[in-house]
Amino acid sequence: MNQEIVFKTLLGPHVSEKAAVVAEGSNQVIFKVAKTATKREVKAAVEQLFKVDVLDVRTVVTKGKAKRTRYGMGKRSDWKKAYVRLAEGQEIDFAVAE
Repeated sequence: MNQEIVFKTLLGPHVSEKAAVVAEGSNQVIFKVAKTATKREVKAAVEQLFKVDVLDVRTVVTKGKAKRTRYGMGKRSDWKKAYVRLAEGQEIDFAVAE
């Protein structure tokens, strides 16, 4: 898998309270991924980019909320997230230390 496909598959980490609870409890990391990405593509991208062993990948398509705008009702885009479970003793550190 080349580097371009990796960066098109993984859009970034999803940071929320629920993501923090899941990360502490079950050694999982949550990523925003492309809507067309499959579980196999997500697993390969995470293993290649972060050099970790992935045990399991679960994906969820999150529906966009309906929001009121000045022009009437609008809708946010749907997006996909992936719950990636890592092997015991492995972790991904997103903090950049300089």
